[in-house]
Amino acid sequence: MLVSLLASLVACGGGPKPDGARTQVQQLLDRRADALLAHDESAFARTGERTEFAHVGAVPLAAWSYRVTALHRTGATATAAADLRYRFQGYDKAPVTAARTLTLRRTADGQWYVESDRPAKKTAQQLWDQGTVRVVRGRHSLVLGVGASGGLLRDYAALADHAVPSVSGAWGTEWAGRVVVLVPDSLDDMAGLLGSPASSYRGIAAVTTGEAGGSGQAPADRVIVNPAAYAVLGAVGKQVVLTHETTHVATRAHTTRATPLWLSEGYADWVGYLDSGRSAPQAAPELSRYLQDGHTPGALPTDKDFGFGSDANELARAYEGGWLACRMIADRWGPEKLDAFYRAVGDHGKRQGAVESAMKQVLGTTLDDFTTQWRAYLTAQLG
Repeated sequence: MLVSLLASLVACGGGPKPDGARTQVQQLLDRRADALLAHDESAFARTGERTEFAHVGAVPLAAWSYRVTALHRTGATATAAADLRYRFQGYDKAPVTAARTLTLRRTADGQWYVESDRPAKKTAQQLWDQGTVRVVRGRHSLVLGVGASGGLLRDYAALADHAVPSVSGAWGTEWAGRVVVLVPDSLDDMAGLLGSPASSYRGIAAVTTGEAGGSGQAPADRVIVNPAAYAVLGAVGKQVVLTHETTHVATRAHTTRATPLWLSEGYADWVGYLDSGRSAPQAAPELSRYLQDGHTPGALPTDKDFGFGSDANELARAYEGGWLACRMIADRWGPEKLDAFYRAVGDHGKRQGAVESAMKQVLGTTLDDFTTQWRAYLTAQLG
């Protein structure tokens, strides 16, 4: 009898009741996502505010969906936390996930509507949060910008289209062979896309986002441009930057926590400068001045030396030192050995011993001997 009574209590609703409002909001967001993918502005408008529709309209989307993770309701208003998942057609291998906060209202007829959709607190913006996105497709690139003319975005596409085959020629073709470039309107907007203070990127022409370690599930990396710093570069400098960042996209699967920044940044610069015609003193002016002033680095640059908040001259010397280390490997052991060394370091799995093991295995040398050769190489190239 006791068992029967307990069973009856459970059957009669002894468990938690489903949240009807949360279900309704999820259904609303499902309809909103479907309308966006179908480019159905009328259907989208029936779900609430329509600004996002105009901002995202030109973006080539393969997927767009929301998953409500929490709902806080006060009478006829509510705030929803949701994960937005989207993919760019032909570029993203898996969905990008972005945490969003949506405000909603409920009308007298019981229907919910979206009043706003914005990044969750302490998370990065998406490009369309900053305005209407303009899109240019290249042969190997997808360029999206806010506030930039179509002509400027085509210039970026041309640079990226040149970069992709250059990178494949150096690294090989075991990567996607395409790149996504985001062009925000300002340094502050660039920082917004990265979820960091603008001061962290002042003077930095571009950065590449993405998951290190090559899980196979990460979406395509994004090359994010700092329009202020990029605009002051000459034609060669602009190409070097885009090729450098594209190299990061190509090497991502073999760039792990075991890879020191002198190697990942140095290799990207090595590929970037390959066809530039720049001599060592032209490409490494800060390190050249440092040597001419009677100084010689005692060791390869540390990860800390690459901090964006570092002194600008020290940061430049770190990049230049990493580039010349990779250039020396290519000169003395050959480009194929440089590629093999990069892969061997990344495949080690942990930082401790990764460089030393790869130097012994691939280059047949020790870290101490390599450092001694690198210091002499700096003097020979820049002194």
